[in-house]
Amino acid sequence: MDYPDVQIQDPALYEIIKREEQRQKEGIELIASENYVSPAVLEAMGSILTNKYSEGYPGKRYYGGNEVIDQAENLAIERARELFGAEHVNVQPLSGSPANMAVYMALLNPGDKVLGFSLDQGGHLSHGHPLNFSGKLYSIVPYFVKKETEVIDMDEVEEIALREKPKMILAGFSAYSRNMDWKRFKDIADKIGACTFADIAHIAGLIAGKQLESPVPYFDVVSTTTHKTLRGPRGAIIMCREKLASAIDRAVFPGIQGGPHDHINAAKAVAFGEALKPEFVAYSAQTIKNAKALAYALQKREYKIISGGTDNHLMLVDVFGSKQITGKEAEHVLESVNISINKNMIPYDSRKPLDPSGIRLGTPALTTRGAVEADMETVADFIDRALMNKDNHDELEKIKAAVTKFSLEFPVPGIN
Repeated sequence: MDYPDVQIQDPALYEIIKREEQRQKEGIELIASENYVSPAVLEAMGSILTNKYSEGYPGKRYYGGNEVIDQAENLAIERARELFGAEHVNVQPLSGSPANMAVYMALLNPGDKVLGFSLDQGGHLSHGHPLNFSGKLYSIVPYFVKKETEVIDMDEVEEIALREKPKMILAGFSAYSRNMDWKRFKDIADKIGACTFADIAHIAGLIAGKQLESPVPYFDVVSTTTHKTLRGPRGAIIMCREKLASAIDRAVFPGIQGGPHDHINAAKAVAFGEALKPEFVAYSAQTIKNAKALAYALQKREYKIISGGTDNHLMLVDVFGSKQITGKEAEHVLESVNISINKNMIPYDSRKPLDPSGIRLGTPALTTRGAVEADMETVADFIDRALMNKDNHDELEKIKAAVTKFSLEFPVPGIN
């Protein structure tokens, strides 16, 4: 996009934006939670809808002049309901963690027991980390992956649930490459009378794109961010059964938020509309194909992939166990050659969170730019060459030049 007014009125910020454009164009984005939005989503985010303030919900606002904004929010709701088959959708949450906070507030009281996937195994901060609101306000009982398989053992989850009898069972992840057994989670919850909450922030696009099973038919409440695999603006939504609609809506507003971001809600509507098109199904399928191809290409180069592979868009790579390179070191080296990844703990990691054994890789962003399976072989080669030459400045410069040339072959949506 062009930014003529920013260029004139704020040249310092304009230069920052242009540098970020260059970084995105010339680099390979492998952070699993990142993606590129369409020009249409960008336009909606930058629209005059940001001028409006609209506390409340369509038809029940605390301010006047919302008759047009109501139409925009209702459009987002209708499209989200169609996309996921949800009974009720709240599109106002500002981000993933606030959305999850609203769910906790709607379904639980402080101190209630929650069964959630441990962060160091692949869960999320808002699933019970002791430094997060979830860990501070609620009694969290974690479940883990099996050491032998690095996959969640649902028999063990059931055993913990029957013993601990949590009020809520939370299923979801930020760094787990295998499918979730939504129906089994629901069956376990029914045995103890627990409510069910699924956080599909990472895989919502793959569910919307008809590649992975949805928890919506089984779970009481489902939350997701609207970026990542869904390719929308940064924000979130909450889906639930109709009987919980009032509780969820009250928890979002006035529970934890004031006025919604109307320009972002409009961009969500655009993204949901895009995700309803057949092209999005093809995109979602290609994202998974690319992830499987990248995992296999790395395995050929003797990198250990946690759980042995992937069913979705991401993978964890044990770089320390494979090559005696720490996750922090790998992140730094790859960034020096224009490849963006993030360090990540692996299950039962012996290293510290800020310098763990693993890295997390994902294919949503590169797939959006048009990459296919054959390109994953090239990407794996870049990764391996960079890590194997981590102390060779001249070789790293050559790799960076090759990465830049490769990246420029794949246009970034919204960047001229």
